[in-house]
Amino acid sequence: MQDAPESDKKKVSLIWKEGKKSVDGKKSEDRSTSTRRRGEVLENAILQAAWDELREIGYSRLSMEGVASRAGTNKNAVYRRWPNKYALVAAVILKHLPKPSMEVPDTGSLREDLLTLLRRLTTPMQMIGAETIHGLMSDQHGKDIISSMPEALRSRTEDKLAVAIKEILNRAVQRGEVDPRRVKDRVVTLPIDLIGFELLSTHEPISVQAIEEIIDDIFLPIVLANPQ
Repeated sequence: MQDAPESDKKKVSLIWKEGKKSVDGKKSEDRSTSTRRRGEVLENAILQAAWDELREIGYSRLSMEGVASRAGTNKNAVYRRWPNKYALVAAVILKHLPKPSMEVPDTGSLREDLLTLLRRLTTPMQMIGAETIHGLMSDQHGKDIISSMPEALRSRTEDKLAVAIKEILNRAVQRGEVDPRRVKDRVVTLPIDLIGFELLSTHEPISVQAIEEIIDDIFLPIVLANPQ
């Protein structure tokens, strides 16, 4: 049998190389597809990247592009989930900050019960930090800032914090500390609303001193049956 002409050998070699390249490319594409992150996995990666960026460079320097790069994705994947930096950081706060315990204290004292409950808010507020709070408020001009904080800070009567305050007040009514006629929804949520106002007016994390002043100087004189 005669050997194939040299030109035919070159054609076969070229076809083999092109075929191998195609197969290798398909394998590479398959590997890329199999490792491509979607849904909750990608969302968690973005939120983790945003949390890391927030802690390292702060709110003012954080960018959607920087978060995308750190998460190993493109900025469109970030924008599809959160329309702006404010929304992204709000989601990060809700995911990564510890939510204050809503276990209702029962010390036998209205003042101590309220302070014990509300002091739990200081830790997540300190973790958010003044710079982030200020940045969030600047971006939204103060709008919806409370709704972007952990659930315990939302000033609505059905929220867990308001429910806990109402339970504390009801116990105080039974002990004779509180005038039952004064336990109204607007009064129940007053400490929460004042905490929100404190955030809006100072752009700072809520302090223990501010919480004590809210309770001692404003709230207790309103609800106590025999205020001193």
